[in-house]
Amino acid sequence: MLRYIITRLLTIIPVLLGIVFVVMLTLDLIPGDPVALMLGENARPEEIAALRENLGLDDPLLVRYVRYLGDVTQGNLGRSILSKRPVIDEIASVFPKTLQLALAAMVLAVVLGIATGLLSAIRPGGVIDAITRLFALIGLSMPVFWLGLVLIYLFAYYLRLLPVGGTGTWRHLILPAITLAAPSVAIVSRMTRSTVLEIRREDYVRTAQAKGLAAHTVIGRHILRNALIPVITVIGLQFGQLLGGAVLTETVFAWPGLGRLTVAAIFARDYILLQGCVLVFALSFVLINTVVDLSYGYIDPRTRG
Repeated sequence: MLRYIITRLLTIIPVLLGIVFVVMLTLDLIPGDPVALMLGENARPEEIAALRENLGLDDPLLVRYVRYLGDVTQGNLGRSILSKRPVIDEIASVFPKTLQLALAAMVLAVVLGIATGLLSAIRPGGVIDAITRLFALIGLSMPVFWLGLVLIYLFAYYLRLLPVGGTGTWRHLILPAITLAAPSVAIVSRMTRSTVLEIRREDYVRTAQAKGLAAHTVIGRHILRNALIPVITVIGLQFGQLLGGAVLTETVFAWPGLGRLTVAAIFARDYILLQGCVLVFALSFVLINTVVDLSYGYIDPRTRG
């Protein structure tokens, strides 16, 4: 298991190097001069030239890439043009809020998704199955920002049960977490249902049932455990998607997280801050998927080879 973990961790290095390059290349290919966009239309040519030289944008992409890698390894993501603070400090001040929101949404997705998917698979074609599939279709079809506005109108404006947005108490977390989790609940539920239905047809499950084992033993020990690997794959991918999807949810609910900071960097044309935010989102996604890969080896030792 230790060798498997070390091997998986070593594969992160080239992936991270590639992510940094792609992030820089993407921002470099954005139409227009980023410096001119930062300073505005009334900026003088000498001001633009001075800022380009200060940011090192006159250097070739590979030179900037190597220099940026050196800075990143030292925890230096540059300095925000808007606030004049280090980008790492700006991100560190808001990332815990995004992580809190994503974790809350992930808990909802795992608990509700696996539970509804399992209930749906136990009695396929029944009432619970039909209701579960209907809600899964709604969760996949409704845009996150629209669902957020509907929840705000219903629970904050009409019923006045929950706050409209912002932070402060656990009640502020409910609506954005539900909004962010809805598509993931639907995806996890559908994956759990299809996987459980497939495993129920396996010979070893029928043998366990023929031996007279209790239904909860068959489901927990033989069906659910073997269904976890594809479900964990989806959960890991969805957690990465939740971090990215937080951009819209945080904007709708005025949640002070990394997603809202990214939007602010876009509107402020803060090239350095935006690059740092995108990089953190990408790195988080890679690390989460690495944890998912490592969990395979624990659940099913056959995957370690």
